[in-house]
Formats: sequence, C-alpha cells, structure tokens
Amino acid sequence: MELYFLRHGIAADTGPEGTGDAGRPLTVEGIEKLRVEARGLRRLGVKLDVLLSSPLVRAKQTGEIIARELKLELRLADALAPGCDLEQLLGLLAEERGAENIMVVGHEPDFSTLIGALTGGSRVLLKKGGLARVDLEVLAGGSGTCVWLLPPRVLREVGR
Repeated sequence: MELYFLRHGIAADTGPEGTGDAGRPLTVEGIEKLRVEARGLRRLGVKLDVLLSSPLVRAKQTGEIIARELKLELRLADALAPGCDLEQLLGLLAEERGAENIMVVGHEPDFSTLIGALTGGSRVLLKKGGLARVDLEVLAGGSGTCVWLLPPRVLREVGR
C-alpha cells in the first residue's frame, strides 16, 4: 500500500466565534498555495483510490482542494482528528480493503509521530501543506518505508 500523509494548509489563528480550534479555516494564502500543490500532485502522477480527511475545517478544506484537482471523492474520518494514534490509523486503513493508494489529510504532531511509528522510529517534520509517502507491506508499526518527504515548496514548484 502507498500511504500518503498530507498536512493541512496554512490556517487562520481562530475560527468563527464558538467554533474553537475545529473551526479554523484555511487562509486565502493557504488556499492558493494548496491549489498549486494539488496541480503538483497531478503532475507527479499521484493516483489515489481513497482520500480521507480529518473533519476539522482546515483539513477538510485541504482535502476538498485535492479532491477537485484529482477528481476524487473526499470522505471525512473522525479518527484523523487531532490525537490520531497508530491503532486508530491502522484501524482506519483496515477498513479500506483493496485500496492500494490512500491519502490521509490531517494534523501535526500526529502525522510525524505516525510516520515514525510506521517506519520504525524515523523522525520527520511535516510542514503545513507537506506530503509524505510511506509504503506498507503489512498494516503494522515498523513495517513501512518512507519513500517521499516533500516540503510544500517542492510541490508548488512542480505545480507551477
């Protein structure tokens, strides 16, 4: 399985009143940068079977931008909300039997921690809008290989 981790784009410091952290939307700059990154994904030939996102507004908006560019359906997954751990991720992936290429859209520090757990302890830092690909032979911690760790500026360069 090719598992892509995409961290949400640049978000506002606060959301609409009463929405708390979950309601923080992408900024105009964040949206524009992600549109270019989404074109970069298409130009890199990224093909996905499944696109899953945290339900938080900034992640959902990020997923919607990717879904439009790659002509996919976006599905929300509560397990990808902040606090996602390895057990939750593996459970979510197990539900996607038959999918070979999955992208998850979510948050830090969860994604860096999950990438490390899947690859046997590597340390990574996934910047806002950054992309990592981990190839998994089996759904288990320590069984993956980090194939890509692309900062957002690289994806934007490819998308220009």
